[in-house]
Amino acid sequence: MAISGRYVLLVLVGLVPVLLAPGWGTVLAVLGVLAALAAADLVLAGSLRSVQLQRAEPGNVALNGTIDARLTVRNDGNRRLRGTLRDGWQPSAGARNPVQDVDIPAHESRRVTVRLQPVRRGDLKAPHVTLRSFGPLRLAARQRTMECPGAVRVLPPFHSRRHLPSKLRKLRELDGKAAVQIRGAGTEFDSLRDYVRGDDVRSIDWRATARRSSVVVRTWRPERDRRVVMVLDTSRTSAARIDDETRLDTGMEAALLLGVLAERGGDRVDFLAFDRRTRAWAGSAVQGNLLGQLVQAMAPLDAELIEMDWPAVPAQVRAVTAHRSLVVLLTSLDGGAPEEGLLPAAARLANDHVVVVAAVRDPQLGTMLRDRADATGVFRAAAAERALLQRAAVSAELRRLGVEVVDAEPHQLPPRLADMYIRLKAAGKL
Repeated sequence: MAISGRYVLLVLVGLVPVLLAPGWGTVLAVLGVLAALAAADLVLAGSLRSVQLQRAEPGNVALNGTIDARLTVRNDGNRRLRGTLRDGWQPSAGARNPVQDVDIPAHESRRVTVRLQPVRRGDLKAPHVTLRSFGPLRLAARQRTMECPGAVRVLPPFHSRRHLPSKLRKLRELDGKAAVQIRGAGTEFDSLRDYVRGDDVRSIDWRATARRSSVVVRTWRPERDRRVVMVLDTSRTSAARIDDETRLDTGMEAALLLGVLAERGGDRVDFLAFDRRTRAWAGSAVQGNLLGQLVQAMAPLDAELIEMDWPAVPAQVRAVTAHRSLVVLLTSLDGGAPEEGLLPAAARLANDHVVVVAAVRDPQLGTMLRDRADATGVFRAAAAERALLQRAAVSAELRRLGVEVVDAEPHQLPPRLADMYIRLKAAGKL
C-alpha cells in the first residue's frame, strides 16, 4: 500500500487542534478517522492483480533518432482503475514520458505510448512496468511491479552517408573509363577483333575465323568484382574517446561507408569485428541488404578491455576468403607495441592481399602542438610532438612493408578511406 501526500497533509491539519487540546483523546479520534478513510479508499481502489500488460516491440532506431514504445493495459477487474504507470526503460533509452496517468474502466483496455530518444547504441531494455492504483479519495494506493520485458535495438547513425553520392560518382566515372579503355587478359568475355601481331594465339576464336576468312581473337574484360574484407578492432584501444565518439564508433562509420561503396562497385564485402574472438560478422554473400546486415551486426558491439590478438588476424581473414583481397584493418596506431602486434600481422597479410590500415587521429594533438603560451603548454606540446612522431614512424614502417595507411581525424576518416579504395581501383591493384 502507498500513502499519498494528501493523506499526510490531512494528518498534519488534523493535529493542529489536537495540540491545543488538553488530552490525547482527540488525537486518537482524528487518526482513527483518517485511518478508516484510507482503508476505505484502499478497498475501493482498482485491483492490480487483474491487470494484463501486452507490449508491442518498438523495433530498431538509429542513434539520436526517436521511436514510440507502445504498451496495452487491460483492466479485467470489476472496478475502475485510476492511477499512474511507470515504464521501466533504462536511462540511456531516453524515455521522455515514462510516467503517465491511466484511467481504465472495468473490462476495457487502453494504450500507453512512451517516446524514446536513445543516447547510446546497442540493445536497450525495459524489464518491468510499475502500476499504482488510487482510490476515489486518492488517500492511499495499491502498487505492483509486473514483469513486462521489452527491448529496442539502437543502430549506428551512419553520418558518413552524406559522402556516399560523391564517392559513387567517382566510382562510376572510373568504371566507365575502364569499360572503354581496359582490354586484355581477364576472365569475362568482352568482344571480338582482328588478330594483330603479338596477340596470344590461345585467344583465337576459330569459329569466327572460319566465318570471316580472317583471323579473329577474343578480348577479355579484367575481373572487377573482388573481395573486400574489413576487420574492426574491438580491443581496449577502441574504447578511447576522440572528439565526441569512441574510436570504435568512428571505425564503424568508416566501415559502413566503405562497405556500401564497395558493394555498389560490384565487389563482395565481408565485415569482421575481432579482438581475441569474433564479436560480429556480416557479408554480401548472405542474401539481403548489406547495409542492414552491417548495422545489425555493429549495433551491440562494445569495446572489450583486453589486448588485440594480432597473430590470429591472418587466420581469421583466411577463414573468410582464400583469394587475393583488399583487407582493411580499422585499428589504432598508438596502442601497445606495434612492432610486436600490428606490424607482423600486416606484413603477413601483405604477402597475399592488398592491405590498408585505417586509424583515427586525435585532433587534440594538433591543438596541443600549437599551444605553447606557458610552461604547461610547452610540456603538452612536447608530448603531442612525441605522439605524432611515433604515429609517423609506425606509418612509415607499414608503408615499407607494402601496406597503405589512412591516418585521419574522426570526421575525415570515412571519406579518406573511401578515396583510398577508389585510388586502388584506378591503379588496377584491385
